[in-house]
Amino acid sequence: MRLTSCIIKFFDQYLPHIKGCSSNTIKSYRDTMTLFLPFAVEYHSVKIDSLKLEHLSSDLILDFLNQLESGRSNTAKTRNHRLAVLKSFAKMVRFMYPDKQKLTDAIFAIPQKRSQRKLIGFLYPQEILKIFNAVKLTTKDGFRNYTLLHLLYDTGARATEIATLRLDYFDYQNKTLAILGKG
Repeated sequence: MRLTSCIIKFFDQYLPHIKGCSSNTIKSYRDTMTLFLPFAVEYHSVKIDSLKLEHLSSDLILDFLNQLESGRSNTAKTRNHRLAVLKSFAKMVRFMYPDKQKLTDAIFAIPQKRSQRKLIGFLYPQEILKIFNAVKLTTKDGFRNYTLLHLLYDTGARATEIATLRLDYFDYQNKTLAILGKG
């Protein structure tokens, strides 16, 4: 089975329709495959149309991940994201082609690399007040920005979640707001 055919199913069927991934997630996954495919072609010294699903191996993926770190100076976090994409692809292969379980199990067995976690940055209450006070409430844009800042601060929502709000998400009687998050 051709690897490219499986990748097309991954992007055309599995991610958008079976998993219901967002367009941003699909773009991120596409970026990983854009890096991975040329690497696999060079690794096996074949043309892209000659790549078979059976060419996937833990050795290939580990070499790809190591090349990301050494050749592209990617962090462990980026490396782990690329691995998660390839594991998601393996999950689709297992779902659509159960006879390929041995191949997918080898991919699932690849461990993530430990990475240093950054301390979460935060602002003290007086720093938040300085930000709120810096907004000019006398202008239309200033009032809008003040409202958005308060909404972000009070709800803890992501900026993209606030940006996609619609008026019908507001319940004026109960004074509530429905925010549709990632999960």
